[in-house]
Amino acid sequence: LPRYAPLAARLPALMNLRDRVPALARASERWLGFSARRSLPRWGRPWTPAGVPSRPEAVAGDGRDLVLFGDTFNRYFERANLEAAERVLAAAGYRLHVAGAPGGGRPPCCGRTYLSAGLVEQARREARRTLDALAPFVARGARVVGLEPSCLLTFRDEFAALLPKAEVEPLAHASFLVEEVLAEDLAAGAVALPLADQSGRTALLHGHCHQKAFGAMGPVEAVLKAVPGLAVRPVESSCCGMAGAFGYGAATIDVSFAMAELSLLPAVRAAGPGDIVVADGTSCRHQIRDGAGREAVHVVRVLDAALEPRRVGGP
Repeated sequence: LPRYAPLAARLPALMNLRDRVPALARASERWLGFSARRSLPRWGRPWTPAGVPSRPEAVAGDGRDLVLFGDTFNRYFERANLEAAERVLAAAGYRLHVAGAPGGGRPPCCGRTYLSAGLVEQARREARRTLDALAPFVARGARVVGLEPSCLLTFRDEFAALLPKAEVEPLAHASFLVEEVLAEDLAAGAVALPLADQSGRTALLHGHCHQKAFGAMGPVEAVLKAVPGLAVRPVESSCCGMAGAFGYGAATIDVSFAMAELSLLPAVRAAGPGDIVVADGTSCRHQIRDGAGREAVHVVRVLDAALEPRRVGGP
């Protein structure tokens, strides 16, 4: 995916034809093993950072420097999430940086899609590229923040198995999901978000498996509860059932949906029409859309929608 995505993004109309033409969906099931009952991610114009790739020398090291890591999924399929993150973090007073790939070329990638297919050496090469891009910023005191749990948390887990641990540790200690940074800094009074009252609204929260495994659900709830008047209701659920490519397979889609039907999809269907369904994982949002016909959003979209208009873009 990270290798062909830059090219595929130039041909979104062609790449999105499969879901519009039933015959193509059936053909993809026969030839590629993708279930015709499963929609595919929609290609669109990729995320373009608000600023050009920054120089590490621009990091002040006072705790307000963040490198926003644009994972492949959000970059090419849901760029609005990264754009929302830019607005929210700027409104909180952070200085944002974007790391370009050393020597140019395609953006840094966590290597998750390679690992999920057992392509360890290719994942190792992606990890090296990304470490080389981010390490200079970390060395000057910047934190790395990301949106997709399965991607960002690779820096704190699998990277240490792919590369020398001593090289990876600084990045592992400096890498956080966006809600982790916001929850910690809001609680400490280091930053503030100008959020409008959302009384009468409820956020139905589903946790990604990586968030649960790394104890990151508390920060998601904390930042949602920072929105005045917003009621937060976690869904008591296990895995959504997508599990990366597992949910796309013609041979595994029934199991995928059965997992979602244990608790997640019934809870989403029971939600009120005005409730916000929150799921930080790309796969989780996809499962909810296909299985329940509801659009789930990343937590950063909830914060972005609640920003006081006069304060968007920073204090």
